[in-house]
Amino acid sequence: MDVSAGLALAGLAGLAVGGVGGLAVAARRRPAPAPGEPEGVPSPNVPEGLGRLLAVLPGSAFVVGADGSVLRASAGSATLGVVEGGRLEIPEILALVTAVRRDGVIREEDLDLRRPPLGVGLLQARVRVAELSPTAALVLVEDLSEAKRIDAVRRDFVANVSHELKTPVGALSLLAEAVQSASDDPEAVQRFSARMQVESHRLSNLVNDLIDLSRLQSGDPLKGSERVEVDRVVSEALDATKLLASAREIDVVVGDPCHASVLGDEGQLVMALRNLLTNAVAYSPPRTRVAVAARCTAGAVEISVTDQGIGIPADEQSRIFERFYRVDPARSRITGGTGLGLAIVKHVCANHGGECTVWSVEGEGSTFTLRLPVAPTARHPEGGPTP
Repeated sequence: MDVSAGLALAGLAGLAVGGVGGLAVAARRRPAPAPGEPEGVPSPNVPEGLGRLLAVLPGSAFVVGADGSVLRASAGSATLGVVEGGRLEIPEILALVTAVRRDGVIREEDLDLRRPPLGVGLLQARVRVAELSPTAALVLVEDLSEAKRIDAVRRDFVANVSHELKTPVGALSLLAEAVQSASDDPEAVQRFSARMQVESHRLSNLVNDLIDLSRLQSGDPLKGSERVEVDRVVSEALDATKLLASAREIDVVVGDPCHASVLGDEGQLVMALRNLLTNAVAYSPPRTRVAVAARCTAGAVEISVTDQGIGIPADEQSRIFERFYRVDPARSRITGGTGLGLAIVKHVCANHGGECTVWSVEGEGSTFTLRLPVAPTARHPEGGPTP
């Protein structure tokens, strides 16, 4: 048991000594809830200190009577769904309460609980129970669902990184052996060395994307933000993808300037738009068109990239911004994609208080749109806007 939880249990139990014995009797009278308590949570006469502690404890904290009724509860008990209709209806917690009443030993367990009354939602929780008196027990429920979800995402990320790095590293090792064994065959050496360059480029792209993603997750660009011209971001992203578009015979068309600015980091914004343009070119057939347009809406700037490529199936569109997720893994290997480009775009938008949306029809093409807040208009001391 961690220190804070132990102190909370000890403090509450100490405050309740000598005063909580009448909780069961008070529960039958069920007076009106105290001001600020959630609706439906009984508020019997309990020791004043105990009630105040329950009110400020995070999560779900409540006192259970001998008949399973909840005699006093924190506001979090109702929102967490543990307390339903003034009673504790979750059998796993009731079993812990019964065991504590039997031997008086404080218990702590991590449980997967079904929320009453339908039992549909799953709550991963750490439950601590301490006896206050022969007729009452204190229960603390800490919601671990989000922490466990983040931990699972972290584990998946590490596993995915390991897998993605093993592929080009293993290929480079095999190709190096092939070059060594074919030292007397110039054509084979040239073929294998060319393939080594491809795998080295793929490995370099993956490492760079991982570094970019790590920086995005650890920094807040709005803390040291500057005014960034949207037209400049579009121009720099186009310059960075000009050679790729030319090599694939893709015609890139740019709309009219929007003359708007946003607050943030210019490098990150260029990187996000460059990733969208790179994807649009890489997943489009030769001799097709990619269009880039920027326009101002109510309080926001929208930068869209539209292609005539293969499109994205409707059931895949909700997952394309996940790290390492690929709609077509075979196509990604051909194009050299790392599976991190759209995850980077998502984080750049989130860091700038915006979002990235997608519209796509399989076989017809896709439109990705960066939506960012417009920078507020600066004003002179006299009150007029700056040019």
